[in-house]
Amino acid sequence: MASPGEASVNETHVGKKKKLPARYWQELQEEERKDENKVKKDGEQSKEALQQEEDKTQKAKKRKQDQSPSDGEKVKPEKSDPFPGPAPIPEDRLQKFKRKDKLKKPHRKQHKLRDIIARSEDASEMAQKQAARFDLLLPEEAGFLEGDEDEDTCMISQEDIAEAVDITSGAKYFNLKLSQFGPYRLDYSKTGRHLLLGGRRGHVACIDWASKQLMCEINVMESVNDVKWLHTEAMYAVAQKKWLYIYDSNGIELHCIRKFNDVLRMQFLPYHFLLATAVSSQYMVTSGMDKKLKVYDVRTFKPLKSYFLPAGAACLSLSQKGLLSAATGDVVQVYKDVCSMPVTKPYMAHRLRGTVWGLHFCPFEDVLGIGHGDGFTSMLVPGAGEPNFDGLDANPYRSAKQRQEWEVKALMEKIQPDLISLDPTELAQVDQATWEQRHQDRVEVLGFDPLAKEKFVPKYKKKGRSSAGAIERRKKQVAHEEQRDVIRKSVEDKMKMEKERKERERKKAALSTQKSALDRFKK
Repeated sequence: MASPGEASVNETHVGKKKKLPARYWQELQEEERKDENKVKKDGEQSKEALQQEEDKTQKAKKRKQDQSPSDGEKVKPEKSDPFPGPAPIPEDRLQKFKRKDKLKKPHRKQHKLRDIIARSEDASEMAQKQAARFDLLLPEEAGFLEGDEDEDTCMISQEDIAEAVDITSGAKYFNLKLSQFGPYRLDYSKTGRHLLLGGRRGHVACIDWASKQLMCEINVMESVNDVKWLHTEAMYAVAQKKWLYIYDSNGIELHCIRKFNDVLRMQFLPYHFLLATAVSSQYMVTSGMDKKLKVYDVRTFKPLKSYFLPAGAACLSLSQKGLLSAATGDVVQVYKDVCSMPVTKPYMAHRLRGTVWGLHFCPFEDVLGIGHGDGFTSMLVPGAGEPNFDGLDANPYRSAKQRQEWEVKALMEKIQPDLISLDPTELAQVDQATWEQRHQDRVEVLGFDPLAKEKFVPKYKKKGRSSAGAIERRKKQVAHEEQRDVIRKSVEDKMKMEKERKERERKKAALSTQKSALDRFKK
């Protein structure tokens, strides 16, 4: 007989059901039921969202209908653009970039030439407008000296300017005392970064004047008349006493041109890759012992302006912005706007330690290089350099790789020497004399004038028989017929010549077989 405690324990075990482990199909069914419940919940939520969106759309439509004007009210038009079309360009800026006048249109029969000229004029006009628009975006402007009231700018010294400007600009004013081999001639590279000095007694030096680093220094052991950079700062030419020499930036002699002897002045044309002994731009400035400074237009060979100097100028140089420097003894005077308006006094003046022998403005810098008997002086001339440079043409900050790429591109785009001209408008004109001579030579070779005969113009036909394809077929048919006539005529002429040749041979053979009275004496 069990005890009461045991009976209670057995009852508890019997009353509770034992939980069995779930099978794999039961787990799958449970997961499917959960997924179905989730899909139902998502569907209910999406239906609620769609209903809310539809309610919002209906409310917006109702709001628009309430705000729409009645039949009696007028609807206000939308605001129009107050500045329609492209922005206007000032006329003075358009004239600044004007290329050429409009050409006279040829005859109507030359419709292709008329179209080419019209397209060329449209492209030129578009380029003119774009250049005028982009000119507004150039960030830099040339800055000139402006004196106080009753103050003459030519009385301002270089020391005062160097103290007033910033440290970088002030460092551009310096002196090199080279009294042993002077006086000196000089030249700046196209980028304005490098300086070339040539002393009268044979001293030649290349300097990166911005960083004051010496590239090379040699003595050619004979007199030097002039020095000039070539297309890059890696080569330069030296006009020595007897011949012309080419050196590299390390001072190594590359070439000696013996045909160029006793050269006094040089100028390098970078776009033609030509080294010339004479200078050709639009204006030429001369000075002599008559104490007059004259400005010539080299296209007309007539003087435009004439100025009186205290003494004859030994050296002259023009800057990129049209400033003229003239050296008289040990004094350098800089004049402004000498080509456009009469000048009564110099813009700047500076006295040096020795007699001036060479002048040259640095490109893209307000700097005038002066070679004199006591060395070299870098003079500050505000407003002399072009403030905006073209990085694809002459970049003062280019690397060695950029210089190599530019050199290859410049060689590929080299301009032929036939295009050198004092008048730049001649490039857009047709050389009529040369064309007529070529046409005359062609007529003499062919025996007839190929342009004398008018071209075949098909007649207009109705009922769709004058379509573009039909007209071209008729033109080709007429051309083939003309070609057949020419071929037929040439064949007939050839047969006629062959017949005449055979007749001559027959007559010659008959004469050779005919006996004469002298034949009896033959053995």
